[in-house]
Amino acid sequence: MGMKGKIALGAVVGVVVIGVVSANAGDNGGSGDSDTASSGGKSSSASAERESGGKKGSQDAGKVEVAEKKAAFSGDGDFQVGSDVKPGTYRTTGNSDGMCYWERAKDASGEMDSLLANDNVTGTGYVTVKATDKLFKSSDCNDWETVDEKAKGSPATKMSGGGGMFRVGADIAPGTYKSTGNTDDSCYWERTKDAEQGLDSILANDNVNGTAVVRISASDGYFKTAGCKDWTKTG
Repeated sequence: MGMKGKIALGAVVGVVVIGVVSANAGDNGGSGDSDTASSGGKSSSASAERESGGKKGSQDAGKVEVAEKKAAFSGDGDFQVGSDVKPGTYRTTGNSDGMCYWERAKDASGEMDSLLANDNVTGTGYVTVKATDKLFKSSDCNDWETVDEKAKGSPATKMSGGGGMFRVGADIAPGTYKSTGNTDDSCYWERTKDAEQGLDSILANDNVNGTAVVRISASDGYFKTAGCKDWTKTG
């Protein structure tokens, strides 16, 4: 079963298609606000500074150099869980061409029955690999890095509508968000309780035409957005 060209597992909740990421999701760039979570994978102003910290440290005389984050594993390949990749939560950022695809599998047969979860990523993607998984596949993604699930950061109050997946409380603040001017039902959003990316992870989702309003709870794990206009916190 070839990797490229796959789409995420489909499931219907009402008229909502779950897990299919629009190919044009990256077209909606961030607003450029200093606290905006951007589609380039720099989820907030704080994380943007952390991700560029290594370069800044080497350029500014008298400042302590900050080591750049090391990749946990490559964005291309098949990885055996336990030996090639350890169980945990991982993030890939800066995926701009809509070709990043990953999947969690319960064996290496390559058959559909072995598939536990999968996704196409534009911008930022998160996934939790469980100890019971046997194989993790990644194709055309930027390198994956380990996520410290206890880190909170400085959450933003704006985010790119095509930015991908954001951690609630770390990348974005909980609250009510609005996205206006969406057309052709291409705007898809999803609230999830974790990053396992299975159907059981989804708390709520919708495909929206026109104005979208969603309440992101402090107890939510992540918020996913694809093909939407930028989101702004309104309450």
